[in-house]
Amino acid sequence: MALVLLLAVACITPTAARDDGLVAGIDVLLLDGAHLVEGKRVGLVTNPTGVDRDLRSSIDRLAAHPGVTLVALYGPEHGVRGDAQAGDQVGSTRDPRTGVPVHSLYGEHREPTAAMLQGVDVLVFDIQDVGARFYTYPYTLANVMRAARRAGIPVVVPDRPNPVGGVQVEGPVLEPEYASFVGQYAIPIRHGMTLGELARLFNEGFDIGAELHVVPMRGWRRDAVEPGHALPWVLPSPNMPTPDTALVYPGTGLVEGTNLSEGRGTTRPFELIGAPYVDADVLADRMNALDLPGVRFRPAWFTPTFSKHAGELCGGVQLHVTDADAFRPVRTGIALLAALQSLYPDAFAFLPGERPFFDTLVGNSWVREAILAGETASDIEARWLPGLQRFEAMRVRYLLY
Repeated sequence: MALVLLLAVACITPTAARDDGLVAGIDVLLLDGAHLVEGKRVGLVTNPTGVDRDLRSSIDRLAAHPGVTLVALYGPEHGVRGDAQAGDQVGSTRDPRTGVPVHSLYGEHREPTAAMLQGVDVLVFDIQDVGARFYTYPYTLANVMRAARRAGIPVVVPDRPNPVGGVQVEGPVLEPEYASFVGQYAIPIRHGMTLGELARLFNEGFDIGAELHVVPMRGWRRDAVEPGHALPWVLPSPNMPTPDTALVYPGTGLVEGTNLSEGRGTTRPFELIGAPYVDADVLADRMNALDLPGVRFRPAWFTPTFSKHAGELCGGVQLHVTDADAFRPVRTGIALLAALQSLYPDAFAFLPGERPFFDTLVGNSWVREAILAGETASDIEARWLPGLQRFEAMRVRYLLY
């Protein structure tokens, strides 16, 4: 007999009359949706980005709420306090400010165990995403939802903006055989959805089947590409220091799968791209000649203090976004890698592996093969458009704004 999962997806409609501009979901939850957490033992999945509009931590807000008992914290990649580097395992501990136990979701376990959920009545997930498929926070959310479904615990997601906007979608849709913790589901690299919308998509479109309550923001527009302006910018991870980083990341994040430095170990990660073998002026001239929309390339030299090419002088470029609405980060990232393959075929390389990491990031093998074969970014983009159009037709059912 087929198993039928009943989805309880509730969207809280804010009722406050005054217009305060953009109001994050955590503020709306405590103003208009407190019944979801009042009188309950709450487990909170968060990190430093979990703040209200006055930069007060969601941990502190819930811990101080008279009707809430905060009993557990859960940390994603980089930890509850954001002090772990990319890929570093995060341990379980106790929060020094509140004394609440902290369980790691980026160590031995990637989703809460039954023991971690003992004594929890409701799980709240309050983390800022950056709008790129290969960021890990959406999959921590998916894992939390799966564990909550098994335990019969509802999940509340106070929504936050997509800092690179909610209109444009871009890049190849993940092929299922390339699923990983940097891409679990068949979505494109730039998905144009908020984390609350992704939760709805994962829950219903990809059949997680949790009891899910998304608390929408008030005052967010889909066409807003203004990261860090509508709400204060708090680093989502150690190498996402500025709003500009988030804007370029869906494209230059792919550089992590190559022997180029993606700028880790500098003050401008993912904006500075280069390697010791690159002539900065030549690369900048080649990229600017492409006349890509919304971006210019400045020749740059830099020496990373850690990560790839640490201590070595690298030539390369810095991306300067001149028109955020016109800028297409994924197309730009592919064009940059195609240019480097053309200019330095004997030096540029994708990182090796039984499954190259680039393939895991991009969600297939054909993009890498196309770059090596000398195809242009326009050729590659044309090949991903049919899958992107199918995703857009599905995506519209889960949008909130």
